[in-house]
Amino acid sequence: MSTGRVGRPRSRAVSEDGRTPRQEILDAAAALFAESGFAATSTRAIAESVGMRQASLYHHFAGKDEILLELLEASVRPTLDLVDAIRAAAPDAVAALHALVVADVGTVLAGPLGIAALYVAPETQHPRFAPFHEHRRQLGAVYTDLAAQVVPPGHPVTPEVVGATCLHLVEMAANLPRPPAGAPDLAEQIAAACLGAAGVRSPVAGRR
Repeated sequence: MSTGRVGRPRSRAVSEDGRTPRQEILDAAAALFAESGFAATSTRAIAESVGMRQASLYHHFAGKDEILLELLEASVRPTLDLVDAIRAAAPDAVAALHALVVADVGTVLAGPLGIAALYVAPETQHPRFAPFHEHRRQLGAVYTDLAAQVVPPGHPVTPEVVGATCLHLVEMAANLPRPPAGAPDLAEQIAAACLGAAGVRSPVAGRR
């Protein structure tokens, strides 16, 4: 995939809400991919949604594939980059798994809605999206490794299933209803569900 830049930059450096043209493109593309599908969305439609010329879009991205890859990577890389710090700061594996889930839910909720639905789309199985799939695999391996440290002997669910369950629960976060006032926030609830699958109690619930 070419990383060369063609076209010309947009004259306005940031939008009225403070987003750069690059972020506007990503947001518009994510909405169109979710609404119409990746294959049916053209770069012209993305540019028109942002209010820029198609040539200006090509100044920021080489094409649709590069836009989608950046959206996919943004849904996993921020959490993956925090793994070492989470492990170092947590007093034990239970706390580390809890903190990882909370951080990962934050990553998912910070991004555009509907990106997780594209994880299994036929287009994303192309080798050009291999960096994303490798990073997602690495994140899943961290979940499984932490699960192996917290699953008690005789627990009917294996660490591999717990790890996959945690990963998928987090990826569903954007589609789940927000808790009512006074209830634990969504990240805490998903972390508790993950630890429940591992057969242990949430450290936050224990403090309560």
